[in-house]
Amino acid sequence: MVTIDTALDEIMQLDFASREMLLEILQKRQVEARRSEMAKNAKQSLKDYHAGKTSAVTADEAIQKLKAL
Repeated sequence: MVTIDTALDEIMQLDFASREMLLEILQKRQVEARRSEMAKNAKQSLKDYHAGKTSAVTADEAIQKLKAL
């Protein structure tokens, strides 16, 4: 099993440019993963809305509900 420590040890053996490239790749993958998760949530929200499981509210109503949490 790979741990964060062992992965970091391996990464630190790379040259500086390779570590920079790896960092950029990881950042881009994280952004893409977040976008995918947001799209999945949005699709489910629309599905729930069309199924009548949720209802539309105004921005002020949403803000008031959030403040009440």
